[in-house]
Amino acid sequence: MDYQDYYKILGVEKNADEKEIKQAFRKLARIYHPDATGGDKEAETHFKRINEAYEVLSDADKRAKYDQLGSNYQHWQRSGGAAGGYNWGDYNQGYGTNTGGYNADGPDFSEFFSSFFGGGARTREAYNKQPIKGNNIEQPLEITLEEAYRGTERILNRGGKKKTVRIPPGAREGTRVRVSGEGETGFAGGARGDLMLVVQIKPHPVFERQGDDDLSMDLKVGVYTAVLGGEIVVHTLAGDVKVRIPAGTPSGKRIRLANRGMPHLNQPDVKCDLYVRVQVQVPTNLSDEERSLFEQLAALRPDSA
Repeated sequence: MDYQDYYKILGVEKNADEKEIKQAFRKLARIYHPDATGGDKEAETHFKRINEAYEVLSDADKRAKYDQLGSNYQHWQRSGGAAGGYNWGDYNQGYGTNTGGYNADGPDFSEFFSSFFGGGARTREAYNKQPIKGNNIEQPLEITLEEAYRGTERILNRGGKKKTVRIPPGAREGTRVRVSGEGETGFAGGARGDLMLVVQIKPHPVFERQGDDDLSMDLKVGVYTAVLGGEIVVHTLAGDVKVRIPAGTPSGKRIRLANRGMPHLNQPDVKCDLYVRVQVQVPTNLSDEERSLFEQLAALRPDSA
């Protein structure tokens, strides 16, 4: 009689909590459920093992006794002990003893389970009737940076029915928007899964997103404004703003515009910052007079860079 590693069957760690065990069972049940496999015998056998593992690990008392058994049973088997000679009475108190093979529930549960836990288990038919929610479906949704800034809507046409989906302000690359009940059909009367719209942000010709919420952009500044200082109107997603350029501003300098970046996701009234990178524009095609003036300036500061 082989030891049944229920944790391995469900694909969870031994310290998995109740939620993780339930999620693992539902995930596997959707794959191997008779409604999904069309009577495949190998899948049906695996579905029985999944049911058995969940029967034990989802019950706190059964799980505690199973964990207590664990290493003791494997050590006893490695020492050459015969399966029928194991002292189940040390462990199966409260479940009944059935060391002779399968219990009254028939072939839905292994000899290991029957010998250890005895009766009182749910049959496979009970699991077949247990509602299992359908799988979620993921679908990409492309939006512009402007739409991500202010929020937007999309009209979905699913099965002839139109549904309006709201994309929140501050949506980021990878933000998931749940549309309930638009996923795969459930089993045994279970609810449909959900449609998960995965946001993708189109590249913008002006703004770059830094991290999740700050923005940056290049700002062309004339050489005279960079040298003497002045004001330039900057077009931001929040509207136009006048930016003061200090005298002697070098190319590459970053100027921070507070509250002109992206809104926080789920906090649209809280804005991050926009960083402006100064790009000093050197004049070309100088006239003779302009070139003469620049030469005079150069003569006044021969050591300047």
